[in-house]
Amino acid sequence: MAQKKTSEVDYSMQEKIMALYELQKIDSQIDEINKVKGELPLEVQDLEDEIEGLKTRIENINGEIDEFNSLTKQRKREVDQAKIQISHYKEQQNNVRNNREFDAISKEIEYQELEIELAEKRLKEYSAAVKSKKAQLEDAEGVVTERESDLNAKKAELESIEAETADQVASLTAKAEKAKTKIDERLLSAYDRIRRSVRNGLAVVTVKRDACGGCFNRIPPQRQSDIRQGKKLIVCEYCGRILVADNDESNE
Repeated sequence: MAQKKTSEVDYSMQEKIMALYELQKIDSQIDEINKVKGELPLEVQDLEDEIEGLKTRIENINGEIDEFNSLTKQRKREVDQAKIQISHYKEQQNNVRNNREFDAISKEIEYQELEIELAEKRLKEYSAAVKSKKAQLEDAEGVVTERESDLNAKKAELESIEAETADQVASLTAKAEKAKTKIDERLLSAYDRIRRSVRNGLAVVTVKRDACGGCFNRIPPQRQSDIRQGKKLIVCEYCGRILVADNDESNE
């Protein structure tokens, strides 16, 4: 019969629990390294999101300016066409045969003059709108320049920290992966879930001075005895963390 692979070895519950504790110690070291980064990762993400939002705004403003410029060209064409029409009607007035025809042409001229007046009013509105949009565009572009400068500085700082700690993190990550080979998926899933739910990331804690090392509530003697035996997984009934025996305290 072929020998089982390392990942398929049936480890005892005690070995699994100790591997969980070892994984916790490694993850805690990685957490401490990540603390050096402080709020930098979040600040970088926030700046990237803000810049993306500003660029979308700039794109929208440019689209609005293009739209106003397109409307301006359209209104100017309408003014030119109306002026041509007026010139044409005035020529016709010179050849009218009666007052009725003259009055009819005069009304057409008056209508075209009103069209020109309305178009010129719209042109002033478009001009004012474009001026306002360009001011908004300039402000937004100025903010983008500032934010990109901030982003580059924070990225450089973050990359410097990551470069300094890369070897240490890689080594710890390798150790963590090795510890995980002794832990089944169900326990790993529980461990990850607890880590996400607690503030300090401590999913596995020792019993110190008869109390949970996570929430400091008292652990009954019989429960402590079960924890020391390591035959089953025991969690704190108050905080839900996985409990392990403190070897240093047990040796005293």
